Amino acid sequence: MNDQEHGFSLLELMAVVLIIAIMAVMTMPLLHQQMAAREIDIIARRFIAHAQFARAQALIIGTPVHIAPLSGKLWDEGWVVKSSCNDRQLKSRCLERHWFSQGVIAPVYFKGGGKQFIDPHTSKRGILFNAAGAAKTAQGGFVANRLILGHDRDLTLERQLILGSGGRWRICDPAKDAKACK
Repeated sequence: MNDQEHGFSLLELMAVVLIIAIMAVMTMPLLHQQMAAREIDIIARRFIAHAQFARAQALIIGTPVHIAPLSGKLWDEGWVVKSSCNDRQLKSRCLERHWFSQGVIAPVYFKGGGKQFIDPHTSKRGILFNAAGAAKTAQGGFVANRLILGHDRDLTLERQLILGSGGRWRICDPAKDAKACK
């Protein structure tokens, strides 16, 4: 047998490497888009989990619990879940607690800086769950609203976090279900 019959030629190996390289280059944008969508979904689920924790704590301890931006300004900087002792009568028997917080969420961001969930009476950002677990304003009105997440790598990518009147959260993808996001 001849040695040339057992192996591949250099030209054949180069052709296989070229085909693999072309396939990798073609799939890279799709991979980046899927990674960005995954990052947005993770932040959306984490925010909702923290909001549901805040609501559950309000029900358990019987005092208002707040999920609010860390610095009180923008949601992009992260958020904190803490008990809220604003009422003078409550302050005497209320122990203010900070359970946990979420820091900066870049490259995911809240579109419009997360202007939603602003109490019209106090102008403070955040969601206050009363002792009954309802999202209410300082004056007792319901805070139905939404936060919209975007991603730096794909500006068309968006997820909406919608709080319904019954306290149920849902994540809406306008690209897939535009009617449900209204």
